[in-house]
Parts: sequence; C-alpha cells; structure tokens
Amino acid sequence: MIEAAMIWNEPNNKSHWDLEIDPDWTLFADMAKAAGAAIHAVNPDIVRVLGGMSPIDPAFVRRLQEQDVLAHVDAIAVHGFPLDWNLWSIHEWPQKLEEIRAVTHLPIWVSEVGISTFGAEEVQVWGLDKTAELLVGRAPRIHWYSLYDLPQSWGATTRHREAEGSSYYRHFYMGLIREDGTPKPSLEAFGRHTPDLGICQWFHYRDPRLDEGVAWLKRLGVKHVRTGLSWADSFREDAIGWFDRQMEALQDFDVTVTFCFTPEHRGLAPHHSSPPQVKEEYADFCASMIERYAPRRTVAAAEPESALPVG
Repeated sequence: MIEAAMIWNEPNNKSHWDLEIDPDWTLFADMAKAAGAAIHAVNPDIVRVLGGMSPIDPAFVRRLQEQDVLAHVDAIAVHGFPLDWNLWSIHEWPQKLEEIRAVTHLPIWVSEVGISTFGAEEVQVWGLDKTAELLVGRAPRIHWYSLYDLPQSWGATTRHREAEGSSYYRHFYMGLIREDGTPKPSLEAFGRHTPDLGICQWFHYRDPRLDEGVAWLKRLGVKHVRTGLSWADSFREDAIGWFDRQMEALQDFDVTVTFCFTPEHRGLAPHHSSPPQVKEEYADFCASMIERYAPRRTVAAAEPESALPVG
C-alpha cells in the first residue's frame, strides 16, 4: 500500500532542480505547496514528504519554511552518501540529523542512503553495517539505495552526466545486486538489518527487473519501499498500464512513491529538472496518482443494533 507521497527528489541539487531558472526556490515552493494541498485533498491520511534534500542543508529548510512550504508537508527527507559524494564523514550521520531537527519540528526521514562498490565491494559491507548502527532508531524511515546496480546502458538521471567524472560513474554501483543479477557480499549483510532498513529502488519505465526485484525484497524481509512514478513518463505509450503493473507488484509493501521529473514539453526549459510552466499541472499529476493508487478509504457507518426484546 502507499503510505507516503514524496514531492520531488533532491530539489536543492542542481542535477534535479534547475537552480539557474529558480535560484531561490520560489518556483519550487509554489509547486510544492500546490502538490501538497492537492495530495491532502484526495487523501489526508497519506504522509506528504518533502523530497529528500541533497546536500543536507538546514538553510534550505529555513528558506522553504519562510515560503510556507512546511505547512503543506508532514515530514522532511534527507539523502546522504558520505563515502561517495558528500564532504563529511559517515560518523557524522547523527549530527546531520540534529542539524535539521534544529530548524523544524517535522519528522526526518532518510529516504536515500547508500555506498557504491565503485572502489571495492568490501567497503559497501562495512558501510552498510555502520550506517545501520548510526541511523536505526534515529529516523522513522530509512531507505537503502539501492537493490540493483544501474545498468550501464541506461544512463544515470543527472544533468551533466560524464562531465561529472567519477561522481557520475559511482551511480552505476550502488546496488546490493550486480547488473548481471548476481548478489554482492552486501546483500547478505543487508538481510541482517531488515525490516529496520527499507529499500529505495527506482523501477524504470517497463523495467524488466520488477518481478525479480519484488521477490528479492520479500526474501530479504523488506517492509518499506521507496520508488517513483515519473511525471515525465506519464506521457509515454501505455504509461498508466506500466504504473498499474508497478504499483500492483509493490502492493505488499509500505510504499513511499516519489513524484518527480518534468516532461520536456511542460517545463520552462526542455529537461527533467526544469520548473514546470504551470505548477498546477504537477499538482494535478500527484493528485491523480493518489486518487488511482491510494484513494481515501471510507468507513461504512455502523448499522444500528436491533432493539432487544423487553421482558
């Protein structure tokens, strides 16, 4: 079932939000508020999560607070990759969470945390165990990124791609399972930390790994899954058919579904990280997905009890 809807992904990261067009997040704030209100109108029981920030930045949270965004979400998410992309030590995880707690009363989710095997697979095993030690009990949701390595032929969803150097190539080695389907040593280690650790796995449009991935998640004892429904993909052929299949396959998990990525023809610029031309179109997409996959459940009014016989 869907337990949470995440509004965008890494909006303070230039790979996922165009900071040249929207340097102070004014357009993002308007879009996020519209989406939060639209989701709540369809199903107020869904937890609305502000898209995981990367880097972890209290100033970004304060900026969105000033623009009233936090009144339209129920939790804030952070992403951290201290052994690959961040300029801080893995041991600083508790401190990083406290930095965000200092500026908001909202619960803080860790919706992406992971370690690549770009350098050595043994590093991922050590890092996974250390991550669990540092985060379990400190955040209500922790999603390990990810189950599968990203196939080299697919390309990572970043704006600057190979120009990012080794930072780009690390995207392809974040999984517990290699591209060829064989387990890494970290897969067994991960199983020791479920269900405390969930998984963030982006299932791409018509992803051939979906059924096998679900089988692995169940085998590992995963309860919480984060994935995405792409606004851009919604314009592909038979998009709803694919969305239906994906969400049906994940129905046995508590799912955080992320709504992100602008269709090229609907953005102020023709790429996935652009602010939309019309903020309500993104909000309408979010609302339609919640209406389809997580409508509010109505409880039938209890029938009055029959009168008891007298005497």
